[in-house]
Amino acid sequence: MKSEHKVFNNLYQDSVSLMQISAQISKLPGIQQASVVMGTATNLEQLHDAGLGDNIAAGPNDLVIAVQGEDDACQEALDLAHQRLNSKPAESGNDGVRAPDLVSMEMALEKEPESNLALISVPGDYAAAEAIKALNLGMNVMMFSDNVSVAQEKAIKTLARERNRIVMGPDCGTAIVNGIPLGFANVVNRGAIGIVGASGTGVQEVTCRIDQLGAGISQALGTGGHDLSEEIGGISMLFGLQALAEDPATQVIVLISKPPAKAVAERILEQAQAAGKPVVVNFLGAKPEDITRPGVTAATTLASAADLAVALLNKTELRQHATRPDEAQLAMLEQACSTLPATRQLIRGVFAGGTFCYEAQLLCQQNGFTASSNTPVSGNSKLADIWKSSGHTLIDMGDDDFTRGKPHPMIDPTLRNQRILDELNDPQTAVVLFDLVLGYGASEDPAAGLLELLAQIDKQKLPVLIAHVCGTEADPQQRNRQIEALREAGVIVADCNAQAAVWASSVALIQAKKNGASA
Repeated sequence: MKSEHKVFNNLYQDSVSLMQISAQISKLPGIQQASVVMGTATNLEQLHDAGLGDNIAAGPNDLVIAVQGEDDACQEALDLAHQRLNSKPAESGNDGVRAPDLVSMEMALEKEPESNLALISVPGDYAAAEAIKALNLGMNVMMFSDNVSVAQEKAIKTLARERNRIVMGPDCGTAIVNGIPLGFANVVNRGAIGIVGASGTGVQEVTCRIDQLGAGISQALGTGGHDLSEEIGGISMLFGLQALAEDPATQVIVLISKPPAKAVAERILEQAQAAGKPVVVNFLGAKPEDITRPGVTAATTLASAADLAVALLNKTELRQHATRPDEAQLAMLEQACSTLPATRQLIRGVFAGGTFCYEAQLLCQQNGFTASSNTPVSGNSKLADIWKSSGHTLIDMGDDDFTRGKPHPMIDPTLRNQRILDELNDPQTAVVLFDLVLGYGASEDPAAGLLELLAQIDKQKLPVLIAHVCGTEADPQQRNRQIEALREAGVIVADCNAQAAVWASSVALIQAKKNGASA
């Protein structure tokens, strides 16, 4: 095995494009690992730590392709990456003359003066400056970029508030604006439910479920994960909430976040109560009685947030999503456990969606199971070694610890699939819980690689597998096609993440009773 790299000076590509190219060349025969990144100091350090190159001469405006594998395979990977980077078709006018490249937001606005949203996906060191430029040009901002300091985020969002604009982000991965999916978003119907969310996969879960229930989305606005911290004060959520309250196309509003700072939560809930429209709030893990007030309905799960929003829209009975399996579901789970030896006792969760991991931990706790995680909720423990599960374990494979120099598992599920295989081969595992996230930017066929691995294992020796597929029929990957493929391989597929987590807890309870153990 050898490592090779190639540097392209002053060539920028957004992070999603780079992750997709990394995923493609990583799958070439003879390639052990590969990474396509901008040459920032952090990225170069990560390439070094991964064994993909020492002393790479590249600056933050340069693009680096680094590969490790067999000689011929490395050259093929470098050539393919180079080809992908140069594959964009040139735009020409009617006279065949190529239009000049747009190299600034000012040039873009001159060409499209009606534009009012800038999507920023540059290295974090430069993202704040670009966001300020966009705001000063009168534009709203979606910041896909991460690694932006809290101080910079506060300054950007304070300026946005002064300019009466919204900043979605930093690290905002999902939004739907005027029916257009941005980042990792799904194809959903237009409708009358508006969403403001501090979680990308949380927004995806709620928008997809609303679509499946026959309703639609007016707008889905992301805020970035730090927006509801005490330092930022919920600036973007408060702006988005007010915008949806004033939007005649929005009849019901949904707010999604992990628990905010107490003072921030109160400020948001006061504004929600004054919105003049029904507002559903899902602050994951918060007590419903701390949220509920006139005009504001608390949701206990992401699925419930969607269910309640649709019920409020249709003026039907309000019901929370069930957090216990019914008799038929319990019978199904008992049947699935019938051949498992009593020694298989443990829950192992492997997630691409960070919010799905968070919600699953909360629900497993409610059913009596504390767990270890690389991103533990309150009451759970930090996993000592992220590469080795211990006891009940729920892992967020999309966390930075797993994605440094590698594509996110939503784009390339290879690393996630290997972790699932490891959990399947652990003789103590009773149930493996995982998600598939569909939509734009995600893997073209996220189930395929996993099913190839499952086909190599004797099904009689497998623990129970429970999955949740987040997506819609209109997504490029087609939700039902993914579900059918999983079920054909023996995977139990739940309707939503919450149900999947509850079912996994039920399997562990069934197994615990076999030898008289308690949770």
